[in-house]
Amino acid sequence: MPTTAKICGLTTPETIGAAIRGGSSHIGLVFFPPSPRHLDFDRAAGLAAPLPDSVTRVGVFVDPDDAMLDRAIAAGRLHTLQLHKTAPARVAAIAGRTGLECWSAVAVRTRADLDEARHFIGAATRILYDAKTPPGAALPGGMGLRFDWNLLDGFRHPLPWALSGGLDPVNVAEAIARTGAPLVDVSSGVERAPGVKDMDKIAAFLQATQA
Repeated sequence: MPTTAKICGLTTPETIGAAIRGGSSHIGLVFFPPSPRHLDFDRAAGLAAPLPDSVTRVGVFVDPDDAMLDRAIAAGRLHTLQLHKTAPARVAAIAGRTGLECWSAVAVRTRADLDEARHFIGAATRILYDAKTPPGAALPGGMGLRFDWNLLDGFRHPLPWALSGGLDPVNVAEAIARTGAPLVDVSSGVERAPGVKDMDKIAAFLQATQA
């Protein structure tokens, strides 16, 4: 199966267009105010309104409450919820309440961190392996950090999975070849400044995933 790609933290029609033209299967809309990629509900609605349903819209959240989820789902016409720092029981409750696919982010620095993925069996539909951010960091991801891909060697994934953390147009082909990732996720790796996506980098990243 070919590797698919999610371009995350998109904030303009132009960069969303670049992602779609380049063949991105998923686009990520961030709903987390501390992030430079955060969208308010009105802006998210404007971005999502013209999008075809063939492109999966993923809302990105950090342990959200129900009110946040309800407004974001409606505004972004979301298909999928990507949940960071959200306990398995809460993920299961969100999945049951919304009926949407839920991805759970697992922050990785050591091999032992991968074992957290097993706690999401029966709750999440996909695990997103991301690099663990430093203690006290304002964001749980999107900081351009990468974990050691060798940690995935021989690991039996309990659920469908995706690879994130420090990917960019230069290293994504190697990442796919090294890990066999079925889906790759990028945000800061296709930016020219925090929260400012670069259309050429988006195109290059997506071309590299298809090489």
